[in-house]
Amino acid sequence: MVAVVGNPNAGKTTLFNALTGSRQRVGNYPGVTVERISGVLKFPSGDVECLDVPGLYSLAPLSEDERVAVSAIKGDEAVSRRPDLLVCVVDASNLERNLFFYHQLCEAGLPVVVALTMVDRVASRKWKLDLARLTELLGADVVPVVGHKGKGIAELREAIARNLESPRVPRFEAELPDAVEEKVGKLRERLARSGIDYSRADVRRALLEPDEQFQSYLRDAPEMREAFDEVRPELRSPGEKGPVAGVSSRYEWAGIVERLVLSKPESGPRRSRTDHIDRLLTHRVFGLAAFGLIMLLVFESIYSFARPAMDGIQWLINGLGDLVRPMLAFSPVAQSMIVDGLINGVGAMLVFLPQILILFFFIGMLEGTGYLARAAFLMDRLLGWCGLNGRAFIPLLSSFACAIPGIMSARVMPDPKSRLATILVAPLMSCSARLPVYLLMIGAFVEPKFGAFWAGVCLFGMHLLGLVVAIPIVWFINRRMLRGRRLPFVLELPPYQMPKWRDVWLTMYFRGKVFVTTAGTVIVAMSFLIWGLSYFPRPSDAEVRYRTEYAARTQQAPDSQGADRYSTQQQLANSFLGRFGQSLEPAFAPAGFDWRITTAILSAFPARETVVPSLGIIFSLGSDAKSHRQDLQKALNDATWPDGRKLITPWSSVGLMVFFALCCQCMSTLATIKRETNSVKWPVFVFTYMTVLAYIAAVAIQQVGRLFGG
Repeated sequence: MVAVVGNPNAGKTTLFNALTGSRQRVGNYPGVTVERISGVLKFPSGDVECLDVPGLYSLAPLSEDERVAVSAIKGDEAVSRRPDLLVCVVDASNLERNLFFYHQLCEAGLPVVVALTMVDRVASRKWKLDLARLTELLGADVVPVVGHKGKGIAELREAIARNLESPRVPRFEAELPDAVEEKVGKLRERLARSGIDYSRADVRRALLEPDEQFQSYLRDAPEMREAFDEVRPELRSPGEKGPVAGVSSRYEWAGIVERLVLSKPESGPRRSRTDHIDRLLTHRVFGLAAFGLIMLLVFESIYSFARPAMDGIQWLINGLGDLVRPMLAFSPVAQSMIVDGLINGVGAMLVFLPQILILFFFIGMLEGTGYLARAAFLMDRLLGWCGLNGRAFIPLLSSFACAIPGIMSARVMPDPKSRLATILVAPLMSCSARLPVYLLMIGAFVEPKFGAFWAGVCLFGMHLLGLVVAIPIVWFINRRMLRGRRLPFVLELPPYQMPKWRDVWLTMYFRGKVFVTTAGTVIVAMSFLIWGLSYFPRPSDAEVRYRTEYAARTQQAPDSQGADRYSTQQQLANSFLGRFGQSLEPAFAPAGFDWRITTAILSAFPARETVVPSLGIIFSLGSDAKSHRQDLQKALNDATWPDGRKLITPWSSVGLMVFFALCCQCMSTLATIKRETNSVKWPVFVFTYMTVLAYIAAVAIQQVGRLFGG
């Protein structure tokens, strides 16, 4: 196995994509929830697995991502087998920082090949790089590459194949005094007697840069902790309290190597293009305004670009249903189960795939340009007072497409409490599954009265609502429940550049695939459940009885279209789902929802995608209502309470949108929270607080509307 390792922003992902292309798999490491991306390298001698290890600055991990990355490099059996070769990605334009990590890797005693990226940037700055000298000083094969252009990839593959056959292991050790090295050996022996198989390099690292896992071990082993504490003072320079000698020696070595191999032309201080752009985009006021404008343009583009593709998918799903329905005419139950349960269930999930792909296109593009790092920097100021830092921005942004990848990406948080707080508010972000409700209500009650411009503003406001509500909630969670503390936020701002389009397309492909495979199974299963609850009980004489009732009420022929709609509505009203909705109508009436709206809300708890088809059936448009949005909007406009009052007013429509914006109606999201937190308590907490919050907000909006005559 070959593992691709390196610092963040060093071009590691671009190189991995260039090496493996679409021959990649996305999953989780065994036993943990950290994402594992692997691919296949094809050689004449056979295929070799290639692992993309999360970016690291050091082998002293902070976050869960980093801990698993270090375990993957070391080959801990619980996470991954030991790699046969490391491909260390080194940014040629930032050698000193990257070589610090390379020096640490060499202590692991593994064969290493160096992929030197950003050489085109070095050339554009008119710097001169002595490649032969760098190869000599690093003690490994060094291959310059430009991943997005494919330059140097063939040479790198040759170097990988050569080192797999004849490994080349560079040797670098932290420079410690001889007396300390003797004690390192004794500490290693004591650890071995305790059942911990550490190499001398591992013991040095535990002395110089102990990770959280080893510190936890020392807390439970007082004698071993005292032994380590006795040695650590000898690692510091005399009379100093600064960095330990090993860390200092690594930086000194990295700095010396950079000065020996890289010649920079003499020039006075000059602001780069990146500095000039950052004066605006990271400004305390103008930067936030630019961020808001960019996000507005992103979401407006998502809606505009996704609509034709969504309509096309819906047309295909409807066509498939129309094709299959006559084939199953021999069994009404099987017909309804396959068409209304399976086909429409899959369609309800797939119809939102274009929006998710487009959102990840913009995320990949913004990340590729370097802007997302600036957005995280800006959000650090906004999120700081509630206990989070800028690292939480990426999980929250991902949740606007789907909460599942957003929750999973919270693994980048270095502190368990901050990670948990981010997970608990990520479902508040308005995911794409909420969009059908927004479009339905805005098209029926906002746009006709206020115009298209305010309809667009309302749509953007519904997406902004979740973020606005999340900030005070995460403040309460951090201050009153988790007792977390704000962590310092250290972020490297990469220079602006054109995005690597290959990386963007691959991101879209794999994120779309993860969405379909992760959320799809749960949504399809829930669609079957909803179908069953809305279809049964179904007495044998129900159809005749409902048609007779309709004929008696309207004096129309029992085979008319109206009779079909009446029969469908009565069947739903008397189903398990309908009866449950009617029993809960008194609880939802203060929010302006009758049993029909309540039933649609209940049907959407497993998956929000089902709400529009449910409303279509409930309001007597039949199972094809989802393809006739204008008919459904008219039916909602015409619906009344038993006393003749309009059922849905502009106030109650806003209340319904806010309810869907704040309520956690997604079983797959709750399942993901359970998996990420390894506890049932937290998904129950998220479901409870979001449902209560949504209910209170909807009731408040309806009651305020009544005061103003709404």
